Amino acid sequence: MADEDGWLLVGFGGQAVFMGRFVIQWITSERYRRSVIPVSFWYLSIVGALVLLVYALHRRDPVFVAGQGIAVAIYLRNLQLIRRARAADALRTE
Repeated sequence: MADEDGWLLVGFGGQAVFMGRFVIQWITSERYRRSVIPVSFWYLSIVGALVLLVYALHRRDPVFVAGQGIAVAIYLRNLQLIRRARAADALRTE
């Protein structure tokens, strides 16, 4: 029973991190008075999705595993696109 309680904490912890990304996005958007997705949103997305992926693997839930696995790939791709755009901007300003 205690082992299962620990896994529930992992699951809820992943959900909390995942929800935190929306809080960060909301606060940032309010600050700029427009919709903004800060880079920290993508990092929290990755951390939350990885924790939830571990939880889903433990639960042996193939639907949840597939969803979180694909999501991690998408979040990583967004960070790659952001880095590429920043590098291109840096080259233009030199």
